[in-house]
Amino acid sequence: MPLHSYDPRLGHRLPHDPFNAIVGPRPIGWISSLSSTGVRNLAPYSFFNAFNYVPPIVGFASIGRKDTLANIEATREFVWNLASEPLAVPMNQSCAAVAPEVDEFELAGLAAESSVKVRPPRVQASPVTMECRCTQIIQLQGADGVQVPTWLVLGEVVMVHIDERLLKDGIYQTAAGQPLLRGGGPGDYFTISEAGKRVMMRPR
Repeated sequence: MPLHSYDPRLGHRLPHDPFNAIVGPRPIGWISSLSSTGVRNLAPYSFFNAFNYVPPIVGFASIGRKDTLANIEATREFVWNLASEPLAVPMNQSCAAVAPEVDEFELAGLAAESSVKVRPPRVQASPVTMECRCTQIIQLQGADGVQVPTWLVLGEVVMVHIDERLLKDGIYQTAAGQPLLRGGGPGDYFTISEAGKRVMMRPR
């Protein structure tokens, strides 16, 4: 088959970098945090995922030194909030590039809910939230050993809150949570449905 091949260091020769469109759609790391002085922050990160079962560990990459990274460096705590489809517009509003003293909860018109084990608040309307304590912050580097201005933030999940409507016979229903997923391009998002589910049990 004809292939479009390229060395990323020399450019992709396309109208838009396809990398994040190929690795996708990706779950959104909608992260709430607090500054050392108590200013609330809420921001979505498209490079986010889960990395471990026991203890449960999630992580996101901050491309550039943003307020969320500075807050977590100072307090070692954050909350992941599920960005569900009904919350798409306020999630996108919380992405605005604003000054550190701006409260994105207020900017996006979102009510906050107090957390149980960490200080940063949760998004009250989010159907699933995870309170986290930071375990590692790692500055990424290329194969040449040169550091790049991107930091991987990892956190242990110490408390989980799930809307009981998303539990059927004790099993979490992923599609019912209506997770909003990030695709490629300047603004592509996707959703999933029960119709698109395929069940495959692990071979024994």
